[in-house]
Amino acid sequence: MYQNAILEHIPSKLRLSLNIENVDSLFPGFMFGDFAVLRGSSAVQSLLSCMCVRAQLPYQLGGLETSVLFVDGGNSFRLYDVSAFAQTCELDPKEVLERIFVSRAFTAYQLTSLNFENLQSAIEKYDSKVVILSNLAQLFLDDDVPKKEAQEVFLQLTAYLADFAKKNSVILVATHPPRFWSKRSRFFEGVLCERANVVAAIRKFRNRPHFVLEKHSSFKLGKAEFPSEEVTLADFMEA
Repeated sequence: MYQNAILEHIPSKLRLSLNIENVDSLFPGFMFGDFAVLRGSSAVQSLLSCMCVRAQLPYQLGGLETSVLFVDGGNSFRLYDVSAFAQTCELDPKEVLERIFVSRAFTAYQLTSLNFENLQSAIEKYDSKVVILSNLAQLFLDDDVPKKEAQEVFLQLTAYLADFAKKNSVILVATHPPRFWSKRSRFFEGVLCERANVVAAIRKFRNRPHFVLEKHSSFKLGKAEFPSEEVTLADFMEA
């Protein structure tokens, strides 16, 4: 339904697609240098599991042949989903999990330190070109973190991450927890979307879930039907 103005002469191997037919026709995938934000329903977490596996696939199968860094700000890493998806891709789940390096943060200060002090050395050590930042803002919503301090640090952090993706030619994908009733949450979401060069969401239209491309410098914006709001691993394979 939607046609994309795709940059010419960019090999497909430089994109990490989601391998969902309707979605791929709208959004062919993430490219090196992208700082992307995924938001909306809980199905976003299933997309992260998908990406952790697909990033490791060979180029000819739409992957990037890379390990993955998973910076977990909400205890959201789904080990069993990743294992199951690896099996459907005919990969050894143990080998796939060994190439996903998970760093968990339990406070906003730990999360900030992980990114500012350890992210550069981690991508070099593990030779990773894909970084997942799960629930990036969640720990900044903690009432124990003063509001003004949380906002100032988050502004600095997101500016750093956007610059980091470009300088290191990696794909950074951040998710935002669906807490729309909170003014504080909306502030962080607004900052994330402003810093990112790619913003996409999973939202309902006429009671059906859609993948919505909300911001991109090269692709035409629009929406495409998503398999289901509680997407299963089989949905990815059926595409």
